[in-house]
Amino acid sequence: MRRLLSAIGALFLGLATPSALAAETLTIGITQYPSSFHPTLVSMLAQRYVEGLTLRPVTVYDHDWKLVCMLCTELPTIENGGARRETYEKDGETKEGMAVTYSLHPDATWGDGTPVSSDDMLFTWEMGRDERSGAVSLEAFQRILSIDIVDEKTFTLHLDRVTYSYNAFSLALLPAHIERPIFEANPAEYRNRTAFDRDPFNPGLAFGPYRLSAAEPGSAMEFLPNPTWWGPKPAFDKIIVRTIENTAALEANLLSGAVDTIAGEIGLTLDQALAFEKRNGDKFDMVYKSGLIYEHIDLNLDNPILADQRVRKALVHALDRETISAQLFQGRQPVAHASVSPLDSVHNPETPTYPYDPTKAKALLDDAGWSVMKRGIRHNADGEPLTIEIMTTAGNRSRELVQQVLQSQWRQIGIDITVRNQPARVFFGETVSRRKFTGMAMFAWISSPESVPLTTLSSTQIPTEANGWSGQNYTGFNNAEMDALIDGIERELDFENRKKLWARLQTLYAEELPVIPLYWRANAFPLPKWLKGVRPTGHQLTTTLWVEEWRVEGRN
Repeated sequence: MRRLLSAIGALFLGLATPSALAAETLTIGITQYPSSFHPTLVSMLAQRYVEGLTLRPVTVYDHDWKLVCMLCTELPTIENGGARRETYEKDGETKEGMAVTYSLHPDATWGDGTPVSSDDMLFTWEMGRDERSGAVSLEAFQRILSIDIVDEKTFTLHLDRVTYSYNAFSLALLPAHIERPIFEANPAEYRNRTAFDRDPFNPGLAFGPYRLSAAEPGSAMEFLPNPTWWGPKPAFDKIIVRTIENTAALEANLLSGAVDTIAGEIGLTLDQALAFEKRNGDKFDMVYKSGLIYEHIDLNLDNPILADQRVRKALVHALDRETISAQLFQGRQPVAHASVSPLDSVHNPETPTYPYDPTKAKALLDDAGWSVMKRGIRHNADGEPLTIEIMTTAGNRSRELVQQVLQSQWRQIGIDITVRNQPARVFFGETVSRRKFTGMAMFAWISSPESVPLTTLSSTQIPTEANGWSGQNYTGFNNAEMDALIDGIERELDFENRKKLWARLQTLYAEELPVIPLYWRANAFPLPKWLKGVRPTGHQLTTTLWVEEWRVEGRN
């Protein structure tokens, strides 16, 4: 970042002496620092968490898992006339799509006084659909055929298909008056020149309750109230978000008072939280929230070893995931057998599972040609060892502990596992997003209810240099039936028919195993007794999207 405010010194003077902070200041600890502040160029929970303070998506799934407006004034539906089917011509064929009209909140205004407008939607789409930009949600933007500007606050999206999620638009808009000139000057370099990273304290980049006012890259961020915010006045005069990548150190900072609370979405691991609650339950309210958080291991299917389905199945059969859940997490994080949570309405209980069976795992490896044992490690007929690298976020105690258990269990069947972890901002910002991991990458996906895995499983979403590293299919999974199922689910408006397609998708996922499912994560929110109104959602949307509801009661 080029522009660091002169107030940085004062900011971190305050961080060093938390007792001197005003009562209206809230200091939050998290384990990651955003690799970028741009809303659509990265897929990183830390970015989403702080974005919740400064921006608002058009629509969201609320705490009851219902789709509602956040930036719009009324959710458009077929029933209320806000959405309708329509036809269009393409390649000499008549196709069916949809027209969906949104009206933005009349008082929504960027921090520099510029109204949040339909033109912002138009630019966000122009940028997002351009492959040179590197937008994570490229496919979603490209499905919008055109946009009609009705007036300054009203626009109509013309979608290229009929889809059950036609009125869900969870992305934040970009300020066209700031970002469009940067993008148009050089689309291919936009991700490196965006004001969100080169001029991040520009008030015109925020229209939420807060704006980013100072930052020390890799360490901390300061947020001040946004004077143009149209909603309820937030309770805090300042919010400081500190990054402490080591979760043990993060816990120590909470106990010392250097941070007031820790973000449950991106903070203490469950095993830490359970132990912390026993020792400090009189000082903190520990809120546990299970939900749609899927801890798993992405497999790089370009690796010849992992391209063999027999090896992938052996890797899962060799893991005693039930014992891991019971011993490390007291059973609070149940084993995941597929990418759809049992809490989701489209979960298929008939999905095939892979119980712990090391004998079967060994037989699968023998069949795959890894049958020669040398010094406890399997080799193939060419004398090559069965060695696979695993990576995850450095400093996350729970992941690193699980990683050690996995390494040990795989070693018992003759697989040599090497560990190479990285700071989260590098792991997510470069290694995973550009498919630089050679073997396995352990992390979590967080989704909304009935979230179609388009970006993670469709063959069109494999990041490459040619598409600007867009998409989240980091495994490189390419399966025609999966592509057809994803497309079919999206186009089916009838829930019961859609559920049948979902069932087959989950079965195919379990059969092909492009990833190793581990467990469904429960987040732990350690809240000081005086902090009220923080409500975990259980899905991908963070608590910060409702920061204006947070309040102070009885703080000394």
